[in-house]
Amino acid sequence: MSGWSAWARFLQTDPSDVGCGGAMEVMHVYAELAVGSEQTAAERYPGVATHLRICDPCAEDLAGLMTLIRANGHGPGQI
Repeated sequence: MSGWSAWARFLQTDPSDVGCGGAMEVMHVYAELAVGSEQTAAERYPGVATHLRICDPCAEDLAGLMTLIRANGHGPGQI
């Protein structure tokens, strides 16, 4: 992917996108759900799922949280 296509994707506004702030408010809950089923997390928090598709930094934060949850042997409902 070129740098320009990444910018174009980032700049396209989807009305369902909750933004970085909204995503960060529930990221810990979203990550716990996503460890069990990313589809379940996306269904419960569609605005966050939309945001994660376009915001690489937030998607990286989610990946880090999911790695931490898995490394500690936790899954949905165990934290």
